[in-house]
Amino acid sequence: MTPTDIAFVGGGNMARALIAGLVRQGQPPGRIAIGEPSEPVRFGLARDFGVRVLADNAAAVRGARAVVLAVKPQDLAPVSEAIGPALRASGAVAISIAAGVPVGRLRSWLGESVPIVRAMPNRPALVGAGVTGLYAPRGVAPAQRQLAEATMAAAGSVVWIDDEALMDVVTAVSGSGPAYFFLLAEALAEAGAAAGLPGQTARRLAVATLAGAGRMIDDADADLATFRAQVTSRGGTTEAALRALENDGFRAAIGHAVQAAVHRGHELAGATAPAGDARPPPPAGDTRRP
Repeated sequence: MTPTDIAFVGGGNMARALIAGLVRQGQPPGRIAIGEPSEPVRFGLARDFGVRVLADNAAAVRGARAVVLAVKPQDLAPVSEAIGPALRASGAVAISIAAGVPVGRLRSWLGESVPIVRAMPNRPALVGAGVTGLYAPRGVAPAQRQLAEATMAAAGSVVWIDDEALMDVVTAVSGSGPAYFFLLAEALAEAGAAAGLPGQTARRLAVATLAGAGRMIDDADADLATFRAQVTSRGGTTEAALRALENDGFRAAIGHAVQAAVHRGHELAGATAPAGDARPPPPAGDTRRP
C-alpha cells in the first residue's frame, strides 16, 4: 500500500489549490489522499492530479503525516470526530483551514493528543498567489510546524502568528482583504466611467492598475509609504487625489472595516468556542455591527 504524506478531508476549491501547488512543487501525487463524499469531485481530482481519492474520510487520512481539514466550519465537528481515532493512531498533525474554529474546540473533537495547526488562507491561493496566517499552540513539534508551513506555502506565502486571538485579525486583513481590493477596483472603474471613459475601458484600467501595483510592492522590500511617495509628484494630480481621499476619511474607513471584521470574527468564534475559551470584546466605544 502506498504511504500517504498529506491527506485532505474535503476536495473543494481551497483543497484543489493546495493540491495543485504541491504537485507542481514535486510532491508525488500517489502520496496525496483526499476524502471526499462527492463522486464527481473525486473523479475530477483523480483525473486532474493523479491523487488517491476515497469516499471514506477515515480511510483517506489513515497513516498520513499531515491532514488538512478543508470542510466548512458547520461540518467540522462530525468529520473531526470520525477521523480522530486515525489521527491519534498515526500522530499526524491536523491543519484546519476552517475560519473561526479555535484550537480548543478542535481538540475536543479530534482528541487532546492530536497536534493542531490553524491556518487562514485567502482567496488568491486559488491562483497560487495567496497568503496564509498560521498558528500552532505549544506541543506542536518543529517538524510538524515545518510540514504545515510547507503544505500551505504550496499556494502562496505564509506568516506565523504567536497569539491565537490574532487569527481573527489575520482573517480581517488578508482573509477578507481581497474583497476590499475588489471594492476599490469597482469604485475606481465606476469613477472613471462617470468621468467619461467607456465602461469596459475604465474597468480594464482599474483592474490592471491594481494588479500591477500589487506586483510592484510584492517584489520589493521598500516601506509602503515610500511606494506611495514615489508616484506622488508635488502639486500633481496624484497628490490632489490622495488629499481628497485623506480628507474624506479613507484611512479611518479602512480601520473601521478591519475592526468590524475582527469583531465579527470574535462573535463567530465565540459561537463555536468551548466554555472558558472566551474571545476578547471589541475595542472600547466600538458599537458597530456588520
